[in-house]
Amino acid sequence: MSDDEREERELDLTSPDVVTKYKTAAEIVNKALQVVLSECNPTAKIVDLCEKGDAFIREQTGNVYKNVKKKIERGVAFPTCISVNNTVCHFSPLSSDETLLEAGDILKIDMGCHIDGFIAVVAHTHVLQEGPVKGRVADVIAAANSAAEVALRLVRPGRKNKEVTDAIQKVADAYDCKIVEGVLCHQLKQFVIDGNKVVLSVPSGETRVDDAEFEENEVYAVDIVTSTGDGKPKLLDERQTTIYKRAVDKNYHLKMKSSRFIFSEISQKFPIMPFTARALEEKRARLGLVECVNHDLLQPYPVLHEKPGDFVAHIKFTVLLMPNGSDRITSHPLQELQPTKTVDNDPEIKAWLALGTKTKKKGGGKKKKAVRKATKLRIQGKLSPWMQHLKNEVFSSPFSELDLVGCGLAVKMVQRRRALEWSSVGRGVGGVVLM
Repeated sequence: MSDDEREERELDLTSPDVVTKYKTAAEIVNKALQVVLSECNPTAKIVDLCEKGDAFIREQTGNVYKNVKKKIERGVAFPTCISVNNTVCHFSPLSSDETLLEAGDILKIDMGCHIDGFIAVVAHTHVLQEGPVKGRVADVIAAANSAAEVALRLVRPGRKNKEVTDAIQKVADAYDCKIVEGVLCHQLKQFVIDGNKVVLSVPSGETRVDDAEFEENEVYAVDIVTSTGDGKPKLLDERQTTIYKRAVDKNYHLKMKSSRFIFSEISQKFPIMPFTARALEEKRARLGLVECVNHDLLQPYPVLHEKPGDFVAHIKFTVLLMPNGSDRITSHPLQELQPTKTVDNDPEIKAWLALGTKTKKKGGGKKKKAVRKATKLRIQGKLSPWMQHLKNEVFSSPFSELDLVGCGLAVKMVQRRRALEWSSVGRGVGGVVLM
């Protein structure tokens, strides 16, 4: 194996350190979402909420991995956005914006965090009201949530991306809603928020993606946006766009001094991850960003809108395709929903939702039962029967009395922790599998 191949392998989920970093980022972004939600009240200023979400992520990521030998990057992977009602996505206004929340608003909160470039993203839909959500608003949220649940069960090793596209379409149809065009579920890699493997939300002639098969140890951002409208959002005002990402493969000699200043600042502060123009010097940014975008040095994330009166919902989560199954690491509970539609009458959707997310392990059942029985005897103080049971049922090769004593000590340690969790004991003495 070459050094490059070894390094690539070490940076996927086969490395426990990588898994830990993904889950640490997920824990922080889940808490950030909760913090922002707790501040979402009528008359709250949207820009203040966005800044609060980003500040929380920066603070929390600054408190982890501080004492490592090699300094690692960490912080905001995607700026906090709060898109209201028929606004579909990416609304993260400048500091001068005075937009306020109102009672009854449908909020789509979207954010991301990374530790050492390992990214966890989440998006959640919340209605600013007391009590259950009803009617078509409940329909559109239920459609997004059910489609996300189906996607979770189909984004698994051996499945194809087209299967997910077809399935989420069917779920949306059951709720008489549309999947919004242009939204992609991306593979995530270290410092890559929009990997090449993608799931297309809606098949169209304008957007095409390569057929792909999901593989073990991959990570995906499952991103579902539904609408009661036609699902074809429009860009209404380019000045609302405030989120950009450096296009690392593009070069151009900028003409304007303000553009060169801003681009230098971006290259130093945000060389890879998306960022908000709020983080730049605002007056210079407005002039400089235009030339950078016009020459493809920056990729904009436009603010898109459905028609006034349409309802839009957004659910996004990060999933790790682990050897033992799919592990969704970002999410937030929904409000109580009382939709007018249901998927209960569709056998195919019900079958998808009935699929498990974990992989069943083969074999090992006899040994597990034997160890449980042996442990019961040990706990009851029946030492001789316990030892004889292990001899007869568990060990398939010669062993010593010392092996059994060691196993007994392990059981005793677990008892002291008041939990018989065999996984914490691990692979026991003398070859006994305790989990």
